[in-house]
Amino acid sequence: MPDFVVGDDLLLVLGQAAITVIVGLAVGVAAALAASRLIAAFLFGVAPTDPRTLACVAGLLAVVAAAACYVPARQAVKLDPLVALKSE
Repeated sequence: MPDFVVGDDLLLVLGQAAITVIVGLAVGVAAALAASRLIAAFLFGVAPTDPRTLACVAGLLAVVAAAACYVPARQAVKLDPLVALKSE
């Protein structure tokens, strides 16, 4: 299989995973902002709605999610579809 096809398939899989990650981050940040009054008593030295902290945590989660999606996606696109279908 040519490398350009593997790259296109990999980008397709990672693009679909990125949509899920972005939606999850948006819901998570919204939930964190909504729960800020509840968690304010547990936080020391940082405001519950500190934009820098929220951005750092969201960025870290995005990097971890991208790494978690890349390894299985890379292995999946290396498989020959005919071999995978014959094993079923």
